[in-house]
Amino acid sequence: MSFVLRNVRPLGGAEVDIRISAGRISAIELSGTIATDGAIEVLGAGMVLLPGLVDLHTHLREPGREDAETVETGTRAAALGGFTAVHAMANTDPVADTAGVVEQVWRLGRASGWCDVRPVGAVTLGLAGSQLAELGAMADSPAAVRVFSDDGKCVWDAVIMRRALEYVKAFDGVIAQHAQEPRLTEGAQMNEGAMSALLGLTGWPAVAEEAIIARDVLLTEHVRSRLHVCHVSTAGSVEIIRWAKSRGIDVTAEVTPHHLLLTDDLVATYDPRYKVNPPLRTAADVEALRDGLADGTIDAVATDHAPHPIEDKDCEWADASPGMLGLEDALAVVNTTMVESGRLDWAGVAARMSVAPAGIGRLSEHGRPIAVGEPANLVIFDPSASYVVDPNAGASRSRNNPYAGRELTGRVRATFLHGDPTVLDGELVARSNV
Repeated sequence: MSFVLRNVRPLGGAEVDIRISAGRISAIELSGTIATDGAIEVLGAGMVLLPGLVDLHTHLREPGREDAETVETGTRAAALGGFTAVHAMANTDPVADTAGVVEQVWRLGRASGWCDVRPVGAVTLGLAGSQLAELGAMADSPAAVRVFSDDGKCVWDAVIMRRALEYVKAFDGVIAQHAQEPRLTEGAQMNEGAMSALLGLTGWPAVAEEAIIARDVLLTEHVRSRLHVCHVSTAGSVEIIRWAKSRGIDVTAEVTPHHLLLTDDLVATYDPRYKVNPPLRTAADVEALRDGLADGTIDAVATDHAPHPIEDKDCEWADASPGMLGLEDALAVVNTTMVESGRLDWAGVAARMSVAPAGIGRLSEHGRPIAVGEPANLVIFDPSASYVVDPNAGASRSRNNPYAGRELTGRVRATFLHGDPTVLDGELVARSNV
């Protein structure tokens, strides 16, 4: 099928018409000049056109925790959020530490058809931190894994981390580190600071994150490999990454939407929706993260979409599982925090939510320019539409949305994957209709 996108604004620029044919952008002309010629029209006056978003950090839970999420439901949520590719984290059951498991996740993604799913392979067997997983076999599998992470657990052993960094060089892989020194966070319930003291909850110090990042950037420099730092959350972490980049160390970093918007004072509600790993930090940390994202120290926004069944969140704070939903509201949060504040323009949003994450994950068909001949992985976003987040209206199987009841600005109106719409008029498109 062919489509004509009317009056869209690529990267927030002047309005144009764009034709999509055979999965690619076949024409870009002045508004009103492309003839319909049997194509389906998609109206986009005043709306921003971006390359399809790429998430480096998604928990789809399948196999093993289908009560929380499946590849099908998670990728539906991704499409509604404007994502055309997601990286599925390895902490499934069984763990994605073999070629067989990552291929299973990859095939489930292909079957769903809502977005491209690239599995993330575990760094160590069973996420136990003691023995390297089958990194080469996962890289050579049909899933072609290039990102490896024990996310949810830190690769705390410096020797194991060094060996992993050395190993992935053979196939241009990257180690994505969950930076958390385990001994410094034993029993931790929230950010260590004034609020934890007031509430009497065991604190999670910023140095627990920063110490691991400092170690790992030095290891990366030593072995000349690639390091990616997951969900950066402190001002000190931003400074360490900035220093590492100034030395030419091949390190990239991501920040989550919730760490760009929410602060640790929300823990005073004892609402487990606000329990997350790493924890919500201070307003000063939030400002440093926004500045780091704006100046490019932080390369990407990644959701860390972490669905949980109701029993894992509808309980006392200490017993609740950490994690938040993020896929459907990510672009609106970035619009609200970064674009409306003047910190990023739309080219900057595209760079941090599509181009950079696609490059880090080595996805050749995503994060591409909006130009004739390029793959039609695209999202149309209305930056002026506002909405109040309803956790019961999402596509995810879970409901642990930290933005519930908040008003956000901007809505995804259409998402195109390889030239076919997955979302039109803000609603999922039945796959039989395309």
